Amino acid sequence: MDLLYGIHPVAEALRAGRRRFDHVLVARERRDVRLERLVAQCRHANVRILEQPREQLTVAAKTPDHQGVIAYVYPAETLALEDLFAPTASGAPRLMLALDGVEDPQNLGALLRVADGAGVDGVLLTERRAAPLSPAAIKASAGAIEHLRIARVVNLVRSLEELKQRNIWVVGLDERGQTDYDRFDLTGDLVIVLGNEGAGLHDLVCRTCDHLLRIPMAGGVSSLNVSAAGAVVLYEAARQRRIAGSASSSVQEAAPRRGGKSKKKQKGLGS
Repeated sequence: MDLLYGIHPVAEALRAGRRRFDHVLVARERRDVRLERLVAQCRHANVRILEQPREQLTVAAKTPDHQGVIAYVYPAETLALEDLFAPTASGAPRLMLALDGVEDPQNLGALLRVADGAGVDGVLLTERRAAPLSPAAIKASAGAIEHLRIARVVNLVRSLEELKQRNIWVVGLDERGQTDYDRFDLTGDLVIVLGNEGAGLHDLVCRTCDHLLRIPMAGGVSSLNVSAAGAVVLYEAARQRRIAGSASSSVQEAAPRRGGKSKKKQKGLGS
């Protein structure tokens, strides 16, 4: 049985509908709108709710950061690398994220939250020498993990090679990179690889990458925290894809339709 704690993680697990709930514990002392809203969601989903003293929740969660709610859920379905090969629903190029030994659960959670926000289609995590999908990581992701397709792989290099065979470019972020991240075309099928907090990308992973990108630093430090660096590059990829999608739509709208008349471009964001 897995344990989730915190308002957002429990609410997002309910909303995603991919987890089967056993029961939810609610702190007897807490009464506010956010918690009452979550309790109503649980009741609507026919999830059993138990009230207990806050101290009991702290013991169960092994932290006081549970925000007055703990959910006991059945383990999520484990995905294999092959499960990430399905085409995207929109038919757009795939954007994937691979983590090479990220060990801090806060960094892992933050990266998963960014991945969800940037529209990442799949995430690769290594089974060894990496942070697990623990309650702390799930809380740090603010529940974003519930909306992501995540695969655990034994050998990251072998998995990246398999992605390359599927015509997916492998792009690593590393201080040794020669190309600035914002000068690289991030609109195609690709996987962005981020390394360990201290050591960065392992040498063999580095050599497996088709390209190495860097984030130029103007100050005294040489690099960003891995979660901050991931946010910078993933949102640059999202920005480029949004612009490419808008340009493609504009071309289609400008093309003459049957009858010789062109469709008038609608005004909106970005117009």
